[in-house]
Amino acid sequence: MAATGDAVLEVRDLVKYFPLTEGAIFRRQVGVIKAVDGISFDLRRGETLGIVGESGCGKSTLAKLLMGLERPTGGSVRVCGREIAGARGADLKRVRPTVREIADVKGADLKRVRRNIQMVMQDPYTSLNPRMTVGDIVGEPYEIHPDAAPKGDRRRRVQALLELVGLNPDDVNRYPHQFSGGQRQRIGIARGLALQPQILVCDEPVSALDVSIQAQVINLLARLQRELGLAYVFIAHDLSVVRHISDRVGVMYLGKMVELGRDAEIYSQPAHPYTQALLSAAPVPDPDGRERRERIVLQGDPPSPADPPSGCRFRTRCWKAQDICAQQEPLLQLRPGTWHESACHFAQVHDVMPSF
Repeated sequence: MAATGDAVLEVRDLVKYFPLTEGAIFRRQVGVIKAVDGISFDLRRGETLGIVGESGCGKSTLAKLLMGLERPTGGSVRVCGREIAGARGADLKRVRPTVREIADVKGADLKRVRRNIQMVMQDPYTSLNPRMTVGDIVGEPYEIHPDAAPKGDRRRRVQALLELVGLNPDDVNRYPHQFSGGQRQRIGIARGLALQPQILVCDEPVSALDVSIQAQVINLLARLQRELGLAYVFIAHDLSVVRHISDRVGVMYLGKMVELGRDAEIYSQPAHPYTQALLSAAPVPDPDGRERRERIVLQGDPPSPADPPSGCRFRTRCWKAQDICAQQEPLLQLRPGTWHESACHFAQVHDVMPSF
């Protein structure tokens, strides 16, 4: 679904460094792991921004920063105009409430609660409490926020949410182990929708599911977006899934956003060498097309986020690298002859044979 309004999520120069320590008794910091390093983007109402990249590039850390589950080292995250980067207690709860923060909000503060951003977890087998019924899991947000729904109306609302995500509303008394993986993920989505958020952060929501079930969950998310006007940050490593659901795509490498643009442009005419290599490695179902497509094989392993290369972080594996790449870090911006933003001194549109 295309974006229909102003930005509901604004991220500027977001940074997260984890301390690297040594010593068993007298521990001391010897460095930092640069998990997320200067990410910026906007998300508009009704839009889906897909985030892709190889394992360890910082995608899940970015999701936690957006939710306030990790405190950023620097930068800004604004949800519906409210700053949440570094917020704590009542301030954070007004935007993204959690069980741990309910004790920090009382009286008048509780009435000002804003619930604009929620999360759908990756693993439906570990993200649901096995000792709670489905009704209790989906209805838990109403227990934490009594003003969200009258007590006598909560069961009806929980049943309506289950029906909305394609489950039997009479299953409120069943336990998670009585459901399949796809059904459990639907329960997680229903829980995320309970407080009527404007943004859902989906951290690899289908990676633990069978391919046929993945399609059902993706179609469900697309339908909910059309009906409720939701905005998604959709994080995944499956390029075909991201292309199917996203309006725009951001490509991450070693904590940096190296390319950002509309999905059709990114997939058909990538400008950054890393994106070109990433797409060239995607499976092609047509044997004839597989033989005709140019394969870009990167040499070496990704550098350590604790000691990234100077300048461009991709330069140690890039066939276009020159002296300037080691001396000057390329900014994410529109390059001459390209159609979208890329962080490369020598960005050049490269036509890719469609594979999805």
